[in-house]
Order: sequence, then C-alpha cells, then structure tokens
Amino acid sequence: MSAAHPVWLIRLRALLKKEFLQLLRDPRMRFFMFLPPLVQLVIFGYAATYDVRLANIGVVDPALTSATRGIESDITATGHFVVHPYADMKSATVALNRSRVRAIVHFSPDFARTPVIQIITDGSDSNSAQMIFGQLAQTIRDSVFRSRHLTPPIEIQDRAWYNPNLEDREYFIPGIIANIMLITTMILTAMTVVRERELGTLEQIMVSPLSNLEFIIGKMIPVAVIGLIDVFFITIIAIAWFHVPFRGSPFALLAASMLFLMSSLGMGLLMSAYSGTQQQAMILAFFFVMPFVILSGFAFPIRNMPHWVQLLTYVDPLRYYIVVVRDLFLKGGGIFDHLYEYGMMTLLGVLSLGLSLFRVR
Repeated sequence: MSAAHPVWLIRLRALLKKEFLQLLRDPRMRFFMFLPPLVQLVIFGYAATYDVRLANIGVVDPALTSATRGIESDITATGHFVVHPYADMKSATVALNRSRVRAIVHFSPDFARTPVIQIITDGSDSNSAQMIFGQLAQTIRDSVFRSRHLTPPIEIQDRAWYNPNLEDREYFIPGIIANIMLITTMILTAMTVVRERELGTLEQIMVSPLSNLEFIIGKMIPVAVIGLIDVFFITIIAIAWFHVPFRGSPFALLAASMLFLMSSLGMGLLMSAYSGTQQQAMILAFFFVMPFVILSGFAFPIRNMPHWVQLLTYVDPLRYYIVVVRDLFLKGGGIFDHLYEYGMMTLLGVLSLGLSLFRVR
C-alpha cells in the first residue's frame, strides 16, 4: 500500500464512487436532483411577493364633485388600481364580501364642506390589506397636495372588515388547515401503495379477486378519514386555543374538505404509480407540495403574481380550498357563496382520480 494513499482515503474514495454511481444511475433520481430546484426557484422568484401590483378598488362617491373625481383619476393613474364605481355602500359591500374588490374608497356625502374619505379593506388578507391601505392613502395625499383645492384638510379613515385588528394569526391558521390536509393525505396515499410494492405484497393483492377500483378505494378511505379527523381537530384548536372566529357553515367546510380530498388522494395515487420506493415517493410528494403551497395564495396573494404564473394557479386545488376555508372562518357564508371554488375542486378531483385509476394497475 503506497504511503501517499492512506487506507482510510482509499475506503472513502470507494464509498464516494459507489454513492455517486447509485445516485446517478437511476433516471428518476437524476430528475429529482436537478429539475425540482430549478422549478422551485422560478416559482419562488415570481410568485413569492407581497407587492400590490394590480388591485380592484370599489369607489362610492355620493358627492360627485370635481375634487372627488380628480382623486379617483389619480388613483387610476397609478397603474396599481382598477377603479369600479358603485352607487351605494350596499352594492360595494357585496363586492368586497365576494372578493371582487379588495378595498372600498368611500367619500363623504358633503365632501365639499367636510372632506372625509373612508378606506375599507378586506382584513381577511391582512398583509395585502395593509399594503393596499398604505398605497391608497399615499396616493390620495399626493393628489390633494397637487390640487390644493380642499379646505379644511382632508381626513382619511382606515377600517378593516372581517379582521378588524389585521391579526396575522386569523389569516394564516385557516390556510394551515388546508396545507396540513394536502401534505398528510397526499404523502400517506403515495406511501401506502409503494410500501405494498416494496414488501412484495402488491403482486399478491393484484392476483386476488379484488378489482382495481376496490383496491384503490380500500387505500383511499382510511387516509380520507384521517384527513377529515385532522380538519376537525385543527378547527377545534383554532377556535378554542387561538380564538380564530368561525362564522360559516360546518357543513360547507365538510363538503369542501371531501371535494379537496378527491384531488389530494388522486395525486397521491399518481405519485405512487411513478415511484419504486418510499424514498422516491416522499421526494416526489415534496416536489409537488412546495409549488402547490406557493401558488395557492397561502402566503403570497395570487393577484400580485405575473399573469403567466396566475394561469398555473388554476390547476392548483389548494387555491380553491384555501379560499373556502378562509372565507368560512372570517367572512361566514356557505356552499352557495363559493360555487365556483366547489366546482373547480370537483373538476380537478375527478380528473386526478380518473388519471390515477387509469395509471395504477
């Protein structure tokens, strides 16, 4: 043995050679090593932002003076806001409740004598509410400073609906419920099928009288029950421990959870079909979980993302489930207030389950 090459170095070199060969010889491992970091970098770079780039703003202007019209024009001229006029506060409130607008600018009826502007923001999204109010208030102040037509000075009043104190906890905890539901059910479903394959019992099951549909249903039902139990306990903890208000219908939450389960379980089964080991299934699951979470609007508003990234969010079932859960907690309502979200979850669930039934044989 040469003195220039100690025994421990030779052993280490052989071990490193073996590990690199084992990592690189599997095409699926090469895929997971290089593509997921690139995809996540692109998604984080474009989607992870709190900046308000374009927001729909409702305007209620009973005064109809030249000063109020000038302020409305300056708000539009910023390029960050799209102004939607409403005849009264009732119609504007409906638009804010249904997330058609993200804030309301309400001018006082006698604006010429008492220039008061009330900015009402959607507090169910606390981060965006603070950003929108700050930009709107600054735009209005700049407009008044340029015009110099208002005497006495203008008064701006701030009010946040659905989350008056803009508590981040009331915004994030309903989203955490949705994320836990996704991660738990997707990974468990993927792991249960792959474990059967690793242990060698999958072939025995497939030659038994069980049909393909019966096998898949038998794998999904236990995981679905676990997911619903998680939603129940986390909801109780959110209400009792963190004091997050729940203003909606419990039946609407149950229906939304069951529709979302169709997508998460279907995706878990698809992952199991393309994974040979539990390790590969885990890596594949986390590869999809991170983009789903980022594109769902859980932490970063979808409206702030570039248009082509927003198009990707339409195939993310977590996006619709988070909207329903947050609105049920903070705004109230039921199924008929979120027919679009329920319909999209149903469509994506049917597609994912259909693909899994075709692929898992």
